[in-house]
Amino acid sequence: MASGKHKKSKKGKKEESAIRVSFFQLFRFASCREICMMIFGSLCAIVHGSAQPLMLLVFGMLTDTFIEYDIELNELSDPEKVCVNNTIQWRNLTEIALNMTKSCGLLDIEYEMTNFAYYYVGIGAGVFILGYLQISLWITAAARQIQIIRKMYFRKVMRMEIGWFDCTSVGELNTRMSDDINKINDAIADQVGIFIQRFTTFVCGFLMGFAKGWKLTLVIVSVSPLIGVGAGLMALFVAKLTGMELQAYAKAGAVADEVLSSVRTVAAFGGEKKEVERYDCNLISAQRWGIRKGLIMGFFTGYMWFIIFLCYALAFWYGSSLVVDTQEYSPGTLLQVFFGVLIAALSLGQASPCLEAFAAGRGAATIIFETIEREPEIDCLSEAGYKLDKVKGDLEFHNVTFHYPSRPEVKILEQLNLQVTSGETTAFVGPSGAGKSTAIQLIQRFYDPKEGMVTLDGHDIRGLNIQWLRSLIGIVEQEPVLFATSIAENIRYGRPGVSNDDIITAAKEANAYNFIMDLPQKFDTLVGEGGGQMSGGQKQRIAIARALVRNPRILLLDMATSALDNESEAVVQEALDKVRMGRTTISIAHRLSTIKNADVIVGFEHGRAVERGKHDELLDRKGVYFTLVTLQSQGDKMEEAESSVPDAERKSLNRAGSYRASLRYKSYENYSFKVVEEVEPAPVTRILKYNAPEWPYMLFGSFGAAVNGGVNPVYSLLFSQILATFSMPDPVEQRREINGICLFFVVVGLVSFFTQMLQGYAFSKSGELLTRRLRCLGFQAMLGKEISWFDDHRNSPGALTTRLATDASQVQGATGSQIGMIVNSLTNIGVAIIISFYFSWKLTLVILCFLPFLALSGGFQAKMLTGFAKQDKEALEAAGQISGEALNNIRTIAGLGKERNFVEMFEAQLEAPYQAALKKANVYGACYGFAQCVVFMANSASYRFGGYLVYREGLHFSFVFRVISAIVTSGTALGRASSYTPDYAKAKISAARFFQLLDHIPKISVYSNEGDKWDNFKGDIEFIDCKFTYPSRPDIQVLNGLSVSVRPGQTLAFVGSSGCGKSTSVQLLERFYDPNNGRVLIDGHESTRVNVAFLRSKIGIVSQEPILFDCSIAENIRYGDNQRDLSMNDVIAAAKKAQLHDFVMSLPEKYDTNVGSQGSQLSRGQKQRIAIARAIIRDPKILLLDEATSALDTESEKTVQEALDKAREGRTCIVIAHRLSTIQNSDIIAVMSRGYVIEKGTHDYLMSLKGAYYKLVTTGAPIS
Repeated sequence: MASGKHKKSKKGKKEESAIRVSFFQLFRFASCREICMMIFGSLCAIVHGSAQPLMLLVFGMLTDTFIEYDIELNELSDPEKVCVNNTIQWRNLTEIALNMTKSCGLLDIEYEMTNFAYYYVGIGAGVFILGYLQISLWITAAARQIQIIRKMYFRKVMRMEIGWFDCTSVGELNTRMSDDINKINDAIADQVGIFIQRFTTFVCGFLMGFAKGWKLTLVIVSVSPLIGVGAGLMALFVAKLTGMELQAYAKAGAVADEVLSSVRTVAAFGGEKKEVERYDCNLISAQRWGIRKGLIMGFFTGYMWFIIFLCYALAFWYGSSLVVDTQEYSPGTLLQVFFGVLIAALSLGQASPCLEAFAAGRGAATIIFETIEREPEIDCLSEAGYKLDKVKGDLEFHNVTFHYPSRPEVKILEQLNLQVTSGETTAFVGPSGAGKSTAIQLIQRFYDPKEGMVTLDGHDIRGLNIQWLRSLIGIVEQEPVLFATSIAENIRYGRPGVSNDDIITAAKEANAYNFIMDLPQKFDTLVGEGGGQMSGGQKQRIAIARALVRNPRILLLDMATSALDNESEAVVQEALDKVRMGRTTISIAHRLSTIKNADVIVGFEHGRAVERGKHDELLDRKGVYFTLVTLQSQGDKMEEAESSVPDAERKSLNRAGSYRASLRYKSYENYSFKVVEEVEPAPVTRILKYNAPEWPYMLFGSFGAAVNGGVNPVYSLLFSQILATFSMPDPVEQRREINGICLFFVVVGLVSFFTQMLQGYAFSKSGELLTRRLRCLGFQAMLGKEISWFDDHRNSPGALTTRLATDASQVQGATGSQIGMIVNSLTNIGVAIIISFYFSWKLTLVILCFLPFLALSGGFQAKMLTGFAKQDKEALEAAGQISGEALNNIRTIAGLGKERNFVEMFEAQLEAPYQAALKKANVYGACYGFAQCVVFMANSASYRFGGYLVYREGLHFSFVFRVISAIVTSGTALGRASSYTPDYAKAKISAARFFQLLDHIPKISVYSNEGDKWDNFKGDIEFIDCKFTYPSRPDIQVLNGLSVSVRPGQTLAFVGSSGCGKSTSVQLLERFYDPNNGRVLIDGHESTRVNVAFLRSKIGIVSQEPILFDCSIAENIRYGDNQRDLSMNDVIAAAKKAQLHDFVMSLPEKYDTNVGSQGSQLSRGQKQRIAIARAIIRDPKILLLDEATSALDTESEKTVQEALDKAREGRTCIVIAHRLSTIQNSDIIAVMSRGYVIEKGTHDYLMSLKGAYYKLVTTGAPIS
């Protein structure tokens, strides 16, 4: 009766789902208004994109003006020349022939600069408005479309049939609601505008280059393939090396995964140190690849910079020859062409990240749009189907065959035929998984049968209207789901528009009225998330009231009292008996007290109804019902004997209930919002402490970074120096100067090449060493944790291996490369400011006023790239809570027919995020516009002031360019540095999570040397009144006062139904857990005081599903004793004792045969014998056999049993078994039920008692 909650996460499918949505299909939900907005936004983006090339036109004219003015100054600096009538003339010569024709005095430099300043301001203002419009229009349009998508998606999900939910995990749906739709948002919002803008810049830049000077453009373009090839090769190598590194790490990861998933075996055999070493060996190769990757990245980055500087040299050398020798270009044209091409190339580079967002959005849309288009098989919101006028309530199953869609291979119901007459109470009984709950779900039409049909009053229920059908049915489940509102609201969910009097009546009928009135807020008391504020009995009664308020014709009780203690059970039972009158009732129960007085009892087995009749008739038949009764009454007698047990504990003993409860618990925990622990980011100092041994590498790396930082400002020096040469009067001198500068460019390129390589290598080396060290420490810390730590679902093997893989490697981001980045930016800014102050301190101060704005705009850009994601998330949280609650409890909602309410609530919650998005569009647009126009404003002010200084204070014009370009480049460097912060923050949080792992002190420490050890270990064991609950499930008492003892050399056998605490007692002995109350004594020492490693070294364990490691047979046997080196002879001796030797010798590779991952290459019997050999080689004083033969067929069981009998000689032995043949010759047999021993003694003694054991042996019933 497991209700298909085994949610296999569908991650595999996600990767395969190819992108099946074209880019323009993303806009399928856009209305006319949005389409207009997007078109206008795109136009703005196109105009905006052409602004930067436009600015270059102005810039070229401005340069020409400066140079003309400088030439005039140079001419007039010759004392022989003088300015007459606006032409330059020699002073003393009067002959007209020798007069010059250079004009002078016409250039009012200040006036010209003011003009240019106005141009700049104009362009800047235009850019601000365009940028604002472009961004805000696109975001607004996207916000509306996303809201529509969200609504449609949720509405469709709520209409899906339950079978669809079985195959799709709730966790995945929640992520789709948030992350995937956000991805679509990223693809259709501002990124489109930005892409259009950058692409336009790219086109305009090149057009301008070709229009103004095609020769130079072609020369520059001819070099660019070198850069492209470099970038391509780098991407290729990095991808390849990352692949290699991941592959190398995958080996280590596989070790970690294998070890963590079999952590009990590792702990039992004391293999922790061995495993850490094995893990570390596998990390070395990953580290090697990581260092190579760093070196190659350094090499290619260096190569790119080198090519770029060569490109500068070439362009200026060839360009200057065009300006000076052939006089085809003016200097301004040279700059226009050069920067036009440069800007075009840069924009193309910046446009590419947008393409990634588009692809991600299309990928996400594939799944979402498919869901939106899918038609549900059972549509709960459809109006179709007819409604009967009068309902009697006769139900009948005709040859129903059924399997859950999530597990088609398991047949749950097979040819089920069954009648339920109206007005009677029918009880379904049978073992777990026999199909009782499934039958109930078919009545509610959560599923349709694969064959056969279910009828209500003779009508096939598939023809009835679903909402109407479900409104006839009231259901009370084992774990009732309450919604996070008040009690009254929860009851009102049963039927819309019900009056308060009805609510009170229903509460009275459900025996809930009194306890509700005792609460301070009475019916307005909030029940908390999932009803967490109420006790089990209270929740159950509220759920009954909710079912009653519907006034149902058919009442379904699915184990409605199994989760309660006796007291509340009596109350709830009374309530149920009251309300059953005159309704068709179907009750599933495991407790006989609840079934005895049913009108008809139906026994289920293997998906069929095998018997039906009254209590007494069925007892005579000695069938399914009889076995259930005998097992139970035995436990009940014990109950009466133990009735002094306080209530709370008694409550949990009765949890014999079906395992659906625990399954359901698990599936909620895993899928309700992924719990991300909030951690304080770790302090950098502590991260650096772990990296301390690598300080020489970090020193060299920082040196490289410092040199690289100095390169940018040096470039601005050279650039302005070239401009200065254009105004030199002497051509020979001019040529020499230009060649010198171009050579210097080459030198700078070479230096940059080597320092980049140095930086890349040094930091990757220190970073990889740190990663390896952290992984090793982390793994060691994990293996040192107590077992209960692994029970917490946050510490599942998968989660832990991911933590080792990602967290450790992300920590690098806070040390090496980050330091490099900081050093780089600091030297960059430092050098730039020193240069500028040296050449003109006044101009520098003016520009520095703009620096905060430039840095701010850089910050805005970075902030915008990471987006306002956080605020979006918070705004959507309320909607997320509703959708999460709805999806987690979809069965309850479907049963109550409340889908519409949840859809409406969800849509109401979407209004706020939508308004926030509209507000954000404006803020975001304004920021973007501001960030774009700041550069223009800064330029306008600086050039205007520069012109003033040139005119009034005789500053050389090249200094103006030098200062401006030095500071602007350093400003962008500042922005770049701030854009590295997300990585940095991530690294600090990863580090914090890691340190949490290292700092957590385990309750049972394996690595410590404290605790008792003694020499003559005998193996005398005694459990005294042990009580225990698993920390991950504190509400289920597993052991409840277990007392039993074994003398050295004796064999104790535990028998009893599953879940009665047999295996748990073994785990207490191994000290995987410590008892909550009571003591376990070993040779008279209390277990909690004994040294863990010492204790475990004396115990050998063979479990039901032995876990083998992925290595040879000999290695697996050697694993039994990790304290000493074992020779091959020891291995063979142990194998012979385990009846294994002959079989191994028959294999081609004998003892070197690899057993495969988890021993998959071997049969169960073979695995079992290897495990026995592994236990024997320890030479343990205590041998634990946990169902060691239950999984075997008779043949292999004999062999293994012989091996075990040999192994038991002279050792204390505890056996847990389900087959009586295996335990008859034990010294003591203890029969357990509900966490304590009900009878113990030898086989013969127990048979003579004619108690529980006798019944088990005679009826031959399996003890489970």
